[in-house]
Amino acid sequence: MIAKLRGILDATGLDYAVVDVNGVGYLVSCSARTLRRLGGPGEAVTLLTDMWVSEDNIQLFGFFDTQEKDWFRMLTTVQGVGARVALNILSVLSPDEVATTISAQDKTNLCRADGVGPKLAARILNELKDKVASIGMAALSAPAAAAPAGAAAPAGGGPVADAVSALVNLGYRRVEAFTAVNSAVQRLGADASMSDLIRAGLKELSQ
Repeated sequence: MIAKLRGILDATGLDYAVVDVNGVGYLVSCSARTLRRLGGPGEAVTLLTDMWVSEDNIQLFGFFDTQEKDWFRMLTTVQGVGARVALNILSVLSPDEVATTISAQDKTNLCRADGVGPKLAARILNELKDKVASIGMAALSAPAAAAPAGAAAPAGGGPVADAVSALVNLGYRRVEAFTAVNSAVQRLGADASMSDLIRAGLKELSQ
């Protein structure tokens, strides 16, 4: 099992890199995010890898950091999410953004990735909503996890959920509204009113 490659970047393509390790070139499929961070040909690189072995094929998938590798593995546990779709998601969303998107149950944000339609996005959100915190992402599985005790989660009800909905109705993406209100709860406390959370959320979004 190949878990890591350290060598010289030989070439890159739209969705792959070739890493020269002591004269052997390894073809590694990568997200656009990882490819952007590798630099140019001739530079020293290190990639964490996940090796998939089938009857007629061996594939290497490369990641710039542990978070991205963990999310790749988590995403591919969902039925209908193969390696290519997982890399497409990680090409448009960072690991923290994936976690926040799932926490916010933001189907639209997931659909930005090639190969992810509304039905698949809904399945991803449903199957991974309880697993966000389990792999150590910075984003939280619910605002209450980061906020003072007693804060409500957007998916539940109360001022927090109402504030998120209000910001969405004003035209903000759900993941943006979720993050802004989550920050507002941390600053203002669990007893903040909906109007206070909306004002603080708008201030956060305007920065």
